[in-house]
Parts: sequence; C-alpha cells; structure tokens
Amino acid sequence: MKRPLERIVVALVKSSAIIVIGIVVVVFAYVIAKGYQVITLDFLTQPPRQGMTEGGIYPAIMGSVYLMILTVVFNLPLGVLSSIYLSEYAGTKNIRIVRAVRIATRMLAGVPSIVYGLLGLTLFVLFLNLGFSVLSSSLTLSLLTLPTIIATSEEALRSVPNTYREAALALGATRWQTVRLAVLPYALPGIMTASILGLSRAAGETAPIMITGVAYYLPRLPRSFLDQFMALPYHIFAMSTQSPNPTLTRPITFGTVIVLLLLVLVMNGFAIYVRYKFYRVKRE
Repeated sequence: MKRPLERIVVALVKSSAIIVIGIVVVVFAYVIAKGYQVITLDFLTQPPRQGMTEGGIYPAIMGSVYLMILTVVFNLPLGVLSSIYLSEYAGTKNIRIVRAVRIATRMLAGVPSIVYGLLGLTLFVLFLNLGFSVLSSSLTLSLLTLPTIIATSEEALRSVPNTYREAALALGATRWQTVRLAVLPYALPGIMTASILGLSRAAGETAPIMITGVAYYLPRLPRSFLDQFMALPYHIFAMSTQSPNPTLTRPITFGTVIVLLLLVLVMNGFAIYVRYKFYRVKRE
C-alpha cells in the first residue's frame, strides 16, 4: 500500500510543479510578446515625452535603483544586527520578551503593504516633514522589508550548529569574536539571500511609494533624496489606469513590465549566486 500511495503523492507533486512552471512561462511569454518591440536603447536611456506616450523610462529605472540602494542602507544593518541580538545575545533570561518579539516580527511580515504606506505617510512625510521624496519612500520600504529580514536572518543564524560556538568559546574567543568569526560566515548565505529576496519584493511594491513620494510624470532624475521620483511599479500602474491614450501606451506598459521583471530576476539570480559562492567556500 505504501508504494502506490507514494507514487500518487510524487505524481501530484510533479503535476503541481509543472502547472506552476507552465503558468509562469505563459505569463512571461504573453508579456514579452506584447512588449518586446519597444525594448530599445532609447527606451532604456531616454525620459518619457508627450505625456508618456513617447520616449523611454530612464527616470523610472534610475528612481527604482535609488530606492533600492537607500532601502539596503537603512534596513540591512538594522535587520542583521537585530537578528544577531535575538539569536546570540538575548539568551534564556529574556525568553518571553524574545518570543514576543519573534511573534511580532512574523505578524508584521504579513501586514498589507498599504498599511506601511499609510504609516510612512504619517511618520516620514508629515511628522518628520521629509515630504514626498525618495527618502520617505525608501524609509517606508525599509519598514516593510525589515520584519522579513529579521526573521529569516535569525533562522539562518540559528541553523549554525552550536558546536561552532562552543569550539570558539573553548579557545578563548569573546562572544562577539565567536559571532563574527564562527557564526556569521556560515549564516551569511542565508542572510544575504533573505535580504535580496526582501528587496525583490520591495522593488515591485506600488502602494507604499504611491502615497510617500513617487510621481506620475517627472521626465528628469531627482536632484536630491528629498525630491520626488519616478519608479517602475508605479509607472506600470499609471500607464495601465490613467493613460490618456491606452492604445499608444499599452506597448510601453508591457515594455516596462519586462524591464521590472528583468530587474527582479537579476536580484534573485544574484541571491542564488551569493548562496552558491559561500556554500562552495564553506565546502573548501
């Protein structure tokens, strides 16, 4: 009875994987078929013109890049340091507090992004008077991705065997030396992968930046972090819902989708490369 049941389960798993891959392939093929004709050098390097019915998406590409850079600067150090404290320093004395923090981070990771957008509007745009800007949007996305980075980084740290810590402490290393030299190198692939995947999610978010700093039409680059900016996700949303001539802008919309998908794929590919590289170094 076990072998027929096992074959049925394996067949179901394979069928599910094939269905998911098939849906992804169909979606990619449809988007590429609708937008590949507009992907040119001018499309990638020129600003939009004529109410976004002509020209390119260069300001939107660079706006998304600026947004991701600032988000990394704000959330990566804070997220990694928080996970190190929860995993290595909190100990058993504050177990209830640590457990409450862990539950809170997992709950915050599931909060809808529009809620973070309203929080960013209230806290950064109005209370701190940063205005509608790249800085306000990046801080909002940092709050959005921070719970995920803390939770996944802590799991990566806790997956390191305790024997590494015990061996380092037995050799006379301090707690920080143990964390820095014996724990972090082995947890780094998981931490980097989680961080990049969190940024991939932030790269495609529209709601948080829509009410904290992104502009509908701004055919230039922001002059400072306190300026408004264009971004690929909102550009797609605006072209799809607010275009004065959908017939002319539909190919541009699909071309922008292709660029955003490529950006996310590059980030995910980099995460896979980092994980593979560090795993190979550990094996050596």
